[in-house]
Amino acid sequence: MNGQNRVNIKSGSRVYIVLKKDQRTGKKIKGVVKDVLTRSSFHPHGIKVRLENGQVGRVQEVLE
Repeated sequence: MNGQNRVNIKSGSRVYIVLKKDQRTGKKIKGVVKDVLTRSSFHPHGIKVRLENGQVGRVQEVLE
């Protein structure tokens, strides 16, 4: 699933995110969602989340 719709992302979801500093390169980091930071139901660049390790980025892909 893509990371543009908030309904697909919940606390505890396993996701790939892109950090702000890595947006140009597209380097993805795998992690588990702790908090969903974006309030809107859709964002074209991906919903912003905080992972359990404290990193913040936009979801590129939600793992099943």
